[in-house]
Amino acid sequence: MNSPMLQLLVLAGIAIFLVLRLRSVLGTREGYERPQETPKGIEDERKRKFDVIEGGPDRDITDHAEEGSDTAKALARMKAREPSFSVSEFLGGARGAYEMILMGFERGELADIKPFISDEIYEVFAQFVEEREKKGLKIEAEFVGVRELGIHDADFHDASGTAEITVKFVGNLTYVVRDNAGEIVEGEEGKIKTQKDIWTFERVMGGDDPNWILVATGE
Repeated sequence: MNSPMLQLLVLAGIAIFLVLRLRSVLGTREGYERPQETPKGIEDERKRKFDVIEGGPDRDITDHAEEGSDTAKALARMKAREPSFSVSEFLGGARGAYEMILMGFERGELADIKPFISDEIYEVFAQFVEEREKKGLKIEAEFVGVRELGIHDADFHDASGTAEITVKFVGNLTYVVRDNAGEIVEGEEGKIKTQKDIWTFERVMGGDDPNWILVATGE
């Protein structure tokens, strides 16, 4: 056998040996392969970190109330009674309710807002609307938007499950009052007016009715 042929056979033998050796070290990866188990110490450490995150402050509450305050504690009890309750979603609904109720009152369209206000608030609104009509006054108002809103206070009655959340609103609207002759007696046409209100909404947590009812107004 000549020298070149001998060298070729030797190199082939070395290549086969290296392939077999490599397969014995790395193994093969075909189909499903069971994942490697995480060492117990590392797994426990990851679990502890996860538990810290899970047990931390509820951002849905602390974004709107000071952590540890009476308001935050009341909101937490509301969420404990009704886990699906979201403070952020409540404020979004309160924003829409503010526009609807405020404009309903200004325009004297109380029938549209009656389901969302208490009987006491309805009576007060009705008296104001009646007085305006007796004087022949007409209000023209257009809602521009809510500039600010935030939780002013909150309370929860554990025995009854009744929740009360007081919200501070700062809204913008155009507003003029006209007499029987159509003359403006209050306000300025096209001028934006700032409206500040503090309203309290009430609801029984965990009840069938999802609507919050306006039960008190102030500024």
